[in-house]
Amino acid sequence: MSTPAAERDPGLQPERTRLAWRRTTLSSTVAAVLAAKAGLHSETASGLAAAGLCCLLWLGFLALAHRRIRALATAPPGRPPRLAPRHASAATLCTVALAVCAAGLVFI
Repeated sequence: MSTPAAERDPGLQPERTRLAWRRTTLSSTVAAVLAAKAGLHSETASGLAAAGLCCLLWLGFLALAHRRIRALATAPPGRPPRLAPRHASAATLCTVALAVCAAGLVFI
């Protein structure tokens, strides 16, 4: 059963988007912590470098996510601001690079 457009609450979509960014940040944090732990336990130069890279990628994603969450929180009710393509690309790059880096630590 769908509701008419006039009865739709304009605040729900930005709230869901903020929550999605928070969940993604949390999962990114878990991946970075586990990758750093694996890198530190390997005690090799490549493992330590990969752990440091994971932390830098996580910080980059965290900054992007925080910027987006803040933009959604301060936006007027109604239509949320669009995510800039370069920010979307940067967030995707950080996520994929963190996943590759963390997966690489498993095999080091």
